[in-house]
Amino acid sequence: MNILFIGDIVGKPGRDAVKVLLGGLRREYDLDFVVANAENAAGGSGITQRVAQELFDASVDVITSGDHIWKKKEIFEFISAEPRILRPANFPGGAPGMGSAVFTAPGGVKVGVICVLGRVFLDPLECPFKTTMACVEQLSKETKVILVDIHAEATSEKVALGWYLQGRASAVMGTHTHIQTADERILPDGTAYITDVGMTGPYDSVIGRRVEDVLERFLSCVPVRFEVAEGNVQLCGCVVTIDEKTGRATAIRRIQKKLESP
Repeated sequence: MNILFIGDIVGKPGRDAVKVLLGGLRREYDLDFVVANAENAAGGSGITQRVAQELFDASVDVITSGDHIWKKKEIFEFISAEPRILRPANFPGGAPGMGSAVFTAPGGVKVGVICVLGRVFLDPLECPFKTTMACVEQLSKETKVILVDIHAEATSEKVALGWYLQGRASAVMGTHTHIQTADERILPDGTAYITDVGMTGPYDSVIGRRVEDVLERFLSCVPVRFEVAEGNVQLCGCVVTIDEKTGRATAIRRIQKKLESP
């Protein structure tokens, strides 16, 4: 089966890219399932119910997130009622929503998805390694196809998690830094890995925000409101081919598609 994992969707430009391009990608790559990180999809930070539904209507099957999951207060009201949105699994007990779950692709294959947040340079949550392994052990009771979104700052932490889960997860895909890396590979025991799948949003920017806003912050060290940029919108992600009988990945391919102006 072929699974597309879309990297951090930023604001309306990113959502527009998904709505316009995803249908063609489904046909081009014969996609069976689509996962997208959308923690920045609402105004560049957080997610709302309306925005989530917009992405589901565009044929995204599951939404993962990260450290910005709680930025919009309405998330607390609907995340527990919407199993297709995952918050990081390593938040302490009592946090609303789920961090992992098994979903059924249209063709009937069950797909396990795990969302986890790194700790290096980020909040000191529960151990992402132990948490993810516990989730893998639970999900593997129902399926061999398991995808992990490791939303983390440090490349070392992402790489280490990939090796830790190799042979246990079908794919370990990094998000958060918004810059697609060129290190995609299949680890020895059949786990697809990439440090960062990239950003879906405006690339004439500083990781999705207006250049002038970010430069002012760096040059003056004064707080500045970062607005979402608009130019050169692209959809970035990875397509992973997985043997659903064994759960092993057989191929991984980076995707970069530009949204052409009307």
